[in-house]
Order: sequence, then structure tokens, then C-alpha cells
Amino acid sequence: MIINVDRSFLEINSIKNLNRSKSPGLNFKIFEVDPPDFNLNKFFYKQIGRKHRWIDRLIWEDKKWIEYVENPRVKTFILKDNSNLVGYYETILDLDNNHSEIAYFGILEEYIGKKCGGYLLSEAINKLFEDGISRVWLHTCSLDHENAIKNYLARGMQIFRSEKINVEVN
Repeated sequence: MIINVDRSFLEINSIKNLNRSKSPGLNFKIFEVDPPDFNLNKFFYKQIGRKHRWIDRLIWEDKKWIEYVENPRVKTFILKDNSNLVGYYETILDLDNNHSEIAYFGILEEYIGKKCGGYLLSEAINKLFEDGISRVWLHTCSLDHENAIKNYLARGMQIFRSEKINVEVN
């Protein structure tokens, strides 16, 4: 069966446009995964993506995961509630254009609705601008969580391109 999917590409070009979201609590902290750990990326991808048709990487062998996370342009950050995993994001730096894509972003199901997504996105965008990036962008689609695009827009991101695509579902 083929379904129609709306895909949106969003960007933010200045830290001045960032509408920050407060931390959900003092026990929530963001950490860069350094050294890279493909198992964390794989875990989040599978756990968050299973409800949103994140399927591209499901065929990846461990070797491909390792190559991906060890690419110096790729960085992974995790949000923790004390020692509990909450969510993550991956960035891919485009050094030629001084841009960064937030390639994957998500919160584990048990933390949805607890203000973690707004906080994590705020901190992701802020960190990239602090690191000297001039443009942060990402894409989302109608298969992602219903609050995803609302969060991106609420943080100050703007849609710069939209398209309709057909996706085959089994």
C-alpha cells in the first residue's frame, strides 16, 4: 500500500530567532556521546523510530553504524533524567557552508509530554550557534510525532520547503 506523506524542511538562521524552552527539571542533563557509541544511536533510532516509520537504517550492519557515528562531522547528544535515557539528537556538520543538519531528533515515549522535546531542541540549536554554525536545519514529515513540527516552529524555526511524497508501507 502507498500512502501520501507531507514532508517539511525547516531552518533557523540566527540565535536571535531561537525561542528557548526551559529545562524540565534540575535532574535533566545533556551529554555529548564522546567517544561515539553506535549502540546508543542504534537504540534511540529503533526505539523512537518504530512508531514513526524510521526504517532506512534498520538494514545497517554494525560496521555501517560504527562508520557513521565515527565520522568527525557527526555528533550525537543524549538527554538524561539522572541516569535514565530520555532522548537524543544527531547533527551532521556541513563545514563548507557552515550549516548543520539535525539529522535525527527524538524523545523516548515515556518522556513525551514532559517538556523534554522543547528543552532538548532549544539546547541543540543553541549549542550549534555557540559553536559558530550560521544555519541549523532539519526535516520532518507527517509520520513523525504529531508534536514534532509544532516544537520546531515554537523554537523559531521556519519552513523553507514542503513537499508531498509517496511512501510504500507493508
